[in-house]
Amino acid sequence: MELYIYTDKYNELIENYKLTEEQMKFTGTPIECIEISNEDADRSSILAIELEQLVTFFDLHKNEGVKPYSQNHNAILLRAFSTDARQQGKGYAKKALQLLPQFVKNDFSDIDEIVLAVNVANVAAQSLYKKCGFVDNGVRTMGKKGELIIMSYYL
Repeated sequence: MELYIYTDKYNELIENYKLTEEQMKFTGTPIECIEISNEDADRSSILAIELEQLVTFFDLHKNEGVKPYSQNHNAILLRAFSTDARQQGKGYAKKALQLLPQFVKNDFSDIDEIVLAVNVANVAAQSLYKKCGFVDNGVRTMGKKGELIIMSYYL
């Protein structure tokens, strides 16, 4: 698996990406995220590709995007993290999260913390993030879809 910053050459992979109704309770679709990141230079859409298939997708958001969750000016927000519904249970989300720290160090060299907000109801995601080195420092906030747990990975 490799992580790539989105460009138009990946449009077909994005169009074929599938999320369930349950997944969409907690995350945005790649198409929505890419539309937003195309308008916001602080956002980058990231694709995790395995054997020429898009298996996991997320956005990284600097500056204003991370401010509601961290006072660290060198932090980046991991948002809209999802795995294609047909690819779930194969370890792709875990692998993408394991590749993420080095990817951030390489492509966002000024960043020293990766922050995410996970819904308290999304217990499976919380467990995955903890297994991949994210720390729950006890910070909570309200989001559009309910209470959020703020977690950090320190680079």
